[in-house]
Amino acid sequence: MTDVASRRDVDERPAITERVVTLTVNGRPHTLRLDTRVTLLDALRDRLGLVGTKKGCDQGACGACTVHLDGRRVLACLTLAAQAEGRAITTIEGVSGTDGQHPLQQAFMEHDGFQCGFCTPGQIMSAVALMAEGRAGSDAEIREFMSGNLCRCGAYPNIVAAIREAASRGGHDAGL
Repeated sequence: MTDVASRRDVDERPAITERVVTLTVNGRPHTLRLDTRVTLLDALRDRLGLVGTKKGCDQGACGACTVHLDGRRVLACLTLAAQAEGRAITTIEGVSGTDGQHPLQQAFMEHDGFQCGFCTPGQIMSAVALMAEGRAGSDAEIREFMSGNLCRCGAYPNIVAAIREAASRGGHDAGL
């Protein structure tokens, strides 16, 4: 009996396809030659050096890699970089305005909305979108719409308080 794998011709393997992609990140265009299978997360971290976006589970379950794509939150580990071409990408490095920190970043510090800090960029990116969507009405609503972002340290009460305060200060008008 002949082994099926040994009969395969080398040419039957899928070719690695590269393409030139222009990503507009935090308002700046970046032209990269990428393997079409490269995720947005890996392009941001490994090719552009924007390491604020974290690689947590790499399976879309923790939210550490949350970025904004055309103003909507997405998981960068589940988004191919090529899918983001021609769209506005905002990372944690680009969320603050020219006048300093986003109101949510300040509220996170005031309410100790982080402990180890690993999940904080994804939490903030998700919360900025949540506020822009007008979904920071109650603590229950905040918890519901932040449920895709996990915090191993358990800083959830402080995160909710930070979002509530930033929203009450009009933080929803800044950022996106």
